[in-house]
Amino acid sequence: MGGMLARYEDLIADGQLKPDPAQRDAAVRLQRLQDELENWGPPKRRWYERFVGTAASTPDPRGVYIWGGVGRGKSMLMDLFVETLDLKQKRRVHFHAFMLEVDALVTEARKAEREHPLLSVALGMADKTRCLAFDEMVVTNTADAAIMGRFFTTLMESGTVIVTTSNRPPRDLYKDGLNRSLFLPFIELVEREMDVLELNGPLDYRLERIGGLATWHTPLGDAATEKVREAFFRLTDFAPEDAEHVPSLELDLGGGRSMHVPKALKGVGVFSFKRLCAENRGAADYLAIARGFHTVIVVGIPVMGPENRNEAIRFTKLIDALYENRVKLFVTAASRPDELYPSGDGSFEFARTASRLNEMQSDAYMALGHGEQG
Repeated sequence: MGGMLARYEDLIADGQLKPDPAQRDAAVRLQRLQDELENWGPPKRRWYERFVGTAASTPDPRGVYIWGGVGRGKSMLMDLFVETLDLKQKRRVHFHAFMLEVDALVTEARKAEREHPLLSVALGMADKTRCLAFDEMVVTNTADAAIMGRFFTTLMESGTVIVTTSNRPPRDLYKDGLNRSLFLPFIELVEREMDVLELNGPLDYRLERIGGLATWHTPLGDAATEKVREAFFRLTDFAPEDAEHVPSLELDLGGGRSMHVPKALKGVGVFSFKRLCAENRGAADYLAIARGFHTVIVVGIPVMGPENRNEAIRFTKLIDALYENRVKLFVTAASRPDELYPSGDGSFEFARTASRLNEMQSDAYMALGHGEQG
């Protein structure tokens, strides 16, 4: 089958990948982890060894945390790593799906009145999984943030090696989140027990993948919907035939509130106009969306009139948050940006929103990184 690095270099030789020094450095580090995992003896129960006062005879392999901007090839490297890893007890899972699984298992453990339910779930997973690979770790949920330090400490000290990608460095995870102090132990754990690699550079391979795709699709209908579906699948590497199984997400809005995102994967979120703008929402909600997703797909934007004043105001706040955080926007709409709100309170000021919507379709805007100030 060949190892991680050999497979990566074969793809370059075949012209399927472009030479990229930062990517290759990450591939070299992942190859070293592969070698360590494949030659690793029975996992050391470090928590037990510490309890009895002995030290592990050999150090456990260190996990790897790879972070960088959108489209740098993080998911591709993760796929190669897991595919070529000669280890039965390996698992690759989307981070959100994993945390939902943990929550369900902890709930079951509590109902069964198991002692220390969170830790018992972690120990049970560690028995079955030597290497756990996550794609696009992002923390938006207060409940997840509160348990991650204890859960992953137990998991890693029980012999599970973590490999993950993220758009953010560890210190920026759950940034400005509610009760963030509860999350700090997890950040300290990552920085202490894992190698943190930055994978950044001028090339955005994902942007190349959506090259030629328009971002604004009108009029509303099946043709427009199909275009944004195509953008979603290109951006997330999700197979169209598995569309029914796209993960959802409960986005933490702060203050104990959350929003259900029916399709959310690898930093791409799909929303309906009604959910975003017909419901009572404020600027803080839109800021949470803009920080939580590098790409937002909004479907069903109507032409608005005087009776839609509130929806138009909310839509303006939404676009302001997305624009200021350089979020990529794909939409299905009833008309062009400058025709969405032709009359009604604030329609004159809406011209600024229309101008931003037009700019957000430009190549220059699309080339900006998420959160980047231009």
